[in-house]
Amino acid sequence: MSRLSHSVEAASRLLAGADLASDAHVHELLAITYDRRRMDLSDLSPKEQGELIAGRCEQLQPSADALAGRVSEAAQAGRRFVAKLGIDPTGAEVHIGHAVPMLALGRFQRMGHQVVLIIGDVTAKIGDPSGRSDERPPLTDEDIARNLRTYRDQVSPFFDFARAEVRHNSSWLRSVTLPRLIEVTAHVPVSMSLQRDDFRSRLSAGHSLSVAELLYSVAMALDSVELNCDLEVGGIDQFLNMQMCRKVMEICGQEPELVAAVPLLEGTDGTGAKMSKSRGNYVPLTAPASEVFGKLMSVPDRLMEPYLKYLSEWQDSELVIAAGRLADGSLHPMDLKKILAGEVTAALHGVDAAMKARNEFVAHFSRPKFAGMTDLPTVVDVSQPVVAVVRALGFAASNGEVRRVAEQGGLRLVLERAGDAQQQAVLSTDDTRRALAEVLESGFDSSAGDYYLKVGRKLARIPRPR
Repeated sequence: MSRLSHSVEAASRLLAGADLASDAHVHELLAITYDRRRMDLSDLSPKEQGELIAGRCEQLQPSADALAGRVSEAAQAGRRFVAKLGIDPTGAEVHIGHAVPMLALGRFQRMGHQVVLIIGDVTAKIGDPSGRSDERPPLTDEDIARNLRTYRDQVSPFFDFARAEVRHNSSWLRSVTLPRLIEVTAHVPVSMSLQRDDFRSRLSAGHSLSVAELLYSVAMALDSVELNCDLEVGGIDQFLNMQMCRKVMEICGQEPELVAAVPLLEGTDGTGAKMSKSRGNYVPLTAPASEVFGKLMSVPDRLMEPYLKYLSEWQDSELVIAAGRLADGSLHPMDLKKILAGEVTAALHGVDAAMKARNEFVAHFSRPKFAGMTDLPTVVDVSQPVVAVVRALGFAASNGEVRRVAEQGGLRLVLERAGDAQQQAVLSTDDTRRALAEVLESGFDSSAGDYYLKVGRKLARIPRPR
């Protein structure tokens, strides 16, 4: 039995039978999964490696079996399997969404493979080739070095930089001649680049594309040719660019790399938009433990499984156990969310800091039951939009004020069930336009209990759903 299997067996016993509201049991579970983040995975068979990587990818091309075969071929040839990830050092602040591909790359590292980080300093100095965005301005060497230092410091809890090979693509792209570029691009159909949704939509809208934009993916592909790598890790938004890498490697007489495309993490606001600094729906890796824990506790329940899947080392069998206990009512969603928040906080700050943040959160947010309050106003008509309900209660003077409270996270549904802690759902500005009855139906998994509408510090009772 592998080291990973032993760890999963120990964690599964806790997940299946322990009281996961207990601090002692949660501490034990976090300690097991925290150690797993640094576990030596070199005792996994090629087949097990392929299955582990495939289970945390949105696309693994061509397949898990192909990955297992390539790992075996490298071993038989007496060489190390090579996996690469390209980093574009355009920003200094990193969030947990950026950690997803680093976690994937780190698994290859812990399997004993050679891992290479490509720093895209050539493209960083060019900036946005379309000239349409100010978010990617041309950078200087000093900018790149500074951003790379901060990136390395922030992502280090998820990846061991000391065991990785770091290369700057300027060391080979600067020497690419025009004849060489034409020789390669002569075999690349333009249709490959035009498969990108953003390119197609711009052309459909009557906008133009520059030749530089089309060449970007070819330049990225030359990184793979230089390394003659076995596999590339990247976000699913880079999938077509990684397909170009496979094509150019084939043109250059090399065996095309495999592609491990990981998902883009959805933001904490639950709107479906990806996590990004511009939307404010992110968790910065530099945040203190209490802030990380609190931000993770604010995510919708439906994000717990994908966050655990892509931000931790939980295995599918463990996720199944947790889902089963949620379904039969033996595990409260709030308790699982505290474990999720603990997982990410522990990764950044350690298990003890995560447990301290957990205790601080519980102490801060534990409140007396609302059910005993007799002087609360009651919502009259749940068929009205939330914004109208709030104004009818006298909790806001205008629709704009309601939206501002929502933007600040102060508009919430509260569910109290006998013997349970309060469960809260933060309402978005979009929710304010929906009927309160509709929001109630989608806000919680169960309708059993007493409902309240919280607007800042003001509270109103909602009639029980029929």
